[in-house]
Amino acid sequence: MQLLNVLLQLSSGSEELKFLGMKLINPEDFVSLLVRFSLNMTVILAIVIGLYAKNSRRKDFYFSYIAVSIVIFLLCFLLANVKMELGFALGLFAIFSIIRYRTDSIPIKEMTYLFVVIVVSVINALANKKISYAELIITNLLIIGGLYILEKILNLRQEIMYRILYEKIENVQVGKEEELLADLKLRTGKNIKRFEIERIDFLRDVAYINIFFDLNGKNKPIL
Repeated sequence: MQLLNVLLQLSSGSEELKFLGMKLINPEDFVSLLVRFSLNMTVILAIVIGLYAKNSRRKDFYFSYIAVSIVIFLLCFLLANVKMELGFALGLFAIFSIIRYRTDSIPIKEMTYLFVVIVVSVINALANKKISYAELIITNLLIIGGLYILEKILNLRQEIMYRILYEKIENVQVGKEEELLADLKLRTGKNIKRFEIERIDFLRDVAYINIFFDLNGKNKPIL
């Protein structure tokens, strides 16, 4: 409260403190930054930790979700007064909708959560004075509620894919799908739902096969 009173006193002063042509502080915008950032982080943590973490065993995306949210929020908030709000937001969506990390492609569900994190951060940062805090809070709650329904009530399973190198080339033939599936289940210990033969290398007598199974099943994922 004391900090807020000091900021209000500074804002009521007739003279603005500047350094190299830039204001040292804009109390109203500074308070708005703190409030919106706190709101945004609360919502993001609720989504990442409260929903995603409890329904997915993959922990490698926690850091990315929170870091992306912080950067996107601050970037949008600081550039909110620049006359490119809508175009800037659409540009961010276009960039991150085609993003792909070099180490691994992002699964569909993780990509969806990344998009949700970006959308929430942009909404909280670019909401103008025509939108009340009540509307902003309700919007965030609706997003959290929608994700909760998808995760809990519908009990959606997360399918994961792994690419393996298979050397029993004699099983990779038409009519031996059942033998191949049984061997893959035996070797991996996974309840494999389906598989796809990506490529066959006859020079090495191996095949590249993509196997698909539920991550939230009884078996633990391959690490």
